[in-house]
Amino acid sequence: MNPFVPDPRNVNSLWSGVLVETLVRCGVERMVVSPGSRSTPVAMVAAAHRGIEAIAVVDERSAGFFALGLAKQSGKPVALLCTSGSAPAHYFPAVIEAREAGVPLVVLSADRPPELRDCASGQTINQTRLFGEHAVFFHEVAVPEASEARLRYLRQTVAHAVERSLRPAAGPVHLNLPFRDPLPPLPDDGTAAAVAAKVDWDSFFAHLLPAGAAVQVVPVPPLQPDVHGAIVVGPVQPADPERFCVEVAEIARRLGWPVLADAASPVRFRAGLIPGLVSTYDLILRQPAAAERLRPEAVLGIGDWPASKVLRGWLEQSGARLWMAGSGGDNRDGLHGRTRWIGNSLAVIAQALPEAAEPSGYQRMWARLEERARRKLDARLEAETTFFEPKAAWLLSRKLPARSTLAVASSMPVRDLEYVACPGDAGLVPRCNRGANGIDGTLSTACGLAHGADAPVTLLTGDLAFLHDSNGLLLRPKLRGSLTVVLVNNRGGGIFGHLPVAAFEPPFEEFFATPQDVDFAALCAAHGVKHTVVRDWGHLEEIISVPAAPGIRVLEVRTDRKLDAARRKEWFAEIAAAL
Repeated sequence: MNPFVPDPRNVNSLWSGVLVETLVRCGVERMVVSPGSRSTPVAMVAAAHRGIEAIAVVDERSAGFFALGLAKQSGKPVALLCTSGSAPAHYFPAVIEAREAGVPLVVLSADRPPELRDCASGQTINQTRLFGEHAVFFHEVAVPEASEARLRYLRQTVAHAVERSLRPAAGPVHLNLPFRDPLPPLPDDGTAAAVAAKVDWDSFFAHLLPAGAAVQVVPVPPLQPDVHGAIVVGPVQPADPERFCVEVAEIARRLGWPVLADAASPVRFRAGLIPGLVSTYDLILRQPAAAERLRPEAVLGIGDWPASKVLRGWLEQSGARLWMAGSGGDNRDGLHGRTRWIGNSLAVIAQALPEAAEPSGYQRMWARLEERARRKLDARLEAETTFFEPKAAWLLSRKLPARSTLAVASSMPVRDLEYVACPGDAGLVPRCNRGANGIDGTLSTACGLAHGADAPVTLLTGDLAFLHDSNGLLLRPKLRGSLTVVLVNNRGGGIFGHLPVAAFEPPFEEFFATPQDVDFAALCAAHGVKHTVVRDWGHLEEIISVPAAPGIRVLEVRTDRKLDAARRKEWFAEIAAAL
């Protein structure tokens, strides 16, 4: 760690130097900066600090999700900085997603000092607790003052905020930062320089270490191999996918239970590690007789429940005893079952379990059905030559280069991935915004995942999710990494065709399907982004099988929204009936 050299030209520059240095000492390596005036003191320090990568993003909403993607990629807190007024309000969707998904963000909103509030001063609103309960911690920071006592207060407040972004459960924190003029580092009367000269800065910061998540230890529940038990792994995006999968595998081995794995977790893409892996549970449980035979007595949930309504309904009706691991203390069981929470790490849970003599008969029952369902589903998709939306998800799961990150938009793409993604050992890393399950910030989040990443990132998205965040294309000049966008363009919101409201026309088409007629080639060209219309499945496979060059490229797959909605229902019903 380089020694801290303060900029004591005025109180704001000194104050901001201590703030940024504390962030860096506590493990914050990146700050996404939304340009503005009131945040000038912090922005100038961050731009010059060698220990933090400062990235300017003009659209606050896009900036919020870009930071979210960066934090998901690294597992480390990422700072967000903006000016006063409505600017921090544009971070709100990303803050909500971070809260629900457990992603560490440190939001720094600059503000007017108290004397300029509540008096119609420009660009001023009430920013106190702006994010409400969606921030896991909030503090209204004092107006900068040149005194060692106040600088110690600032140091400890910022250090505590970073720590709270990670534990006891990760999430967004909010520090509101009032500044008086002058905002640039214009020299003052020498007060700040005098204070800075008296402080032993090595000692001042010496105790700070990168913040880390604590492990809560509670008694492990009596999970036993000799019951009809299932492990259900939902959307979970660990910072270390390999270790996570090894720990899940050890739990499965000891219990002898099947592992029903959502494709929004890394488990499905490390199949060789996981005994009893089941990927076609949604199809299997559509068969009433099979669903009844497979009724569980106990279920261990890891992460949130998968998106599948069929699986959720089966769990809800089972009456099984439910345990959920990795909940971070929040209530994450939307099924309201007979649920208990386990605060231990997965490694601790595994070591406390008894050893099964062999895989259970229940696991073998699931395995037989998985083999039949998987064979039928793969054969149908392999033979499909028309542009049928689920095949895009299936093809990506099979053909992306090993260790690629696969980002997926909410709504229909994440469900298609769950329904059809093939188990494999390519070590794909799935990422998605499933905290609040919205389409907010899809493209910007993917850019954050790709920025500075070791491997290329591929985003599977629908047209409406892409358009909802098309300002994410403004990130192209900033991006240090490779992002391929597979854009399924069905000219509207495909998921609504699967909902009961689809039977009501009007107003279904205009107000729910929301058809659009955007020229994506022109939109991409305006941003200097390469755009390709995919000719056929072989063309898509050829493109995605080779790692992409740095930058952003868009591969447009044009499909028929209404036809695909009908075909999904027919396909899944036919395959389930044949099991």
